[in-house]
Amino acid sequence: MRYWLFIVLMASTVVIYREANPRAAAQNGAPPLGSTAATPNDKEKPHNQGKQTLGDENSRKARALIEQAIQALGGQAYLNIHDIEQEGRTYSFYHGRPSSNGVLFWRFVEYPDKERVEFTKERDVAVVYVGDKASEVTYKGPHPIDKKDLDDYLRRRRFSLDTVLRTWINDPGVALFYDGTALAGNVLAQQVTLINSRNEAVDLFFDPDTHLPIKKSYVWRDPADQQRDTEEEIYDNYRPVEGLMTPWDITRFYNGDMQNQRFLHAVHFNQGLNDAMFDPNSGYNPIKEEEKRQKESKKH
Repeated sequence: MRYWLFIVLMASTVVIYREANPRAAAQNGAPPLGSTAATPNDKEKPHNQGKQTLGDENSRKARALIEQAIQALGGQAYLNIHDIEQEGRTYSFYHGRPSSNGVLFWRFVEYPDKERVEFTKERDVAVVYVGDKASEVTYKGPHPIDKKDLDDYLRRRRFSLDTVLRTWINDPGVALFYDGTALAGNVLAQQVTLINSRNEAVDLFFDPDTHLPIKKSYVWRDPADQQRDTEEEIYDNYRPVEGLMTPWDITRFYNGDMQNQRFLHAVHFNQGLNDAMFDPNSGYNPIKEEEKRQKESKKH
């Protein structure tokens, strides 16, 4: 009799834990409450469509916050961004201390997987990313970048704010969890966690007043030493640009240490980019292209 009582108590404890901790249940491999994942006895159990589980309510609240953030960023116009041009200055840090005086950069993005970043006043050094390949282009010509640098970039792109808000949320295999209020830097925010089918998780933090994203955080395991590393980004100084709210200051942290800061000077959307800039063998010259574009604009 005591044995059966022990079994009943343990089963009740598991149910209570899963209802109170839907995020933990998903991370441990169990489908979160409110999910559509099938169980062996689904066909035998009657459906109670009028009953709402805690998991359903939690997931809906998380999705509502994400949708509010998308609307705050520009709504459908934000989701329809095809390409981006940015100009600014970037600063590197080592163990939280500045390791450079700042470098001018020009960044061009064409969704879903093309990017070009140019450096120096002459813009004669560039890194070009297309798909899962990348090349550094100098006066000596193009050459592949180091594998570690490429892996770091591909990971950051997979967890980028735009990828999460434009791709992850449309994946039916992604679970959403509302985590309540939390601190994002020194600011009180509302936190949401997304977990994909690969058990990768990303935390988003939203300003409770503007609904804009102010922080993103994710943890990954380094294949070299199997240690868990945390990368975070803080988004600040939002300004409207062509109808889209855009963070002009972005700070990246690595395991709690400041790693990089970017301060934008100019931003443009959907200007149409030259395909040659994403071909490392094209001989694309950004200075000449800029001069050509300015001459054409004067004619009109």
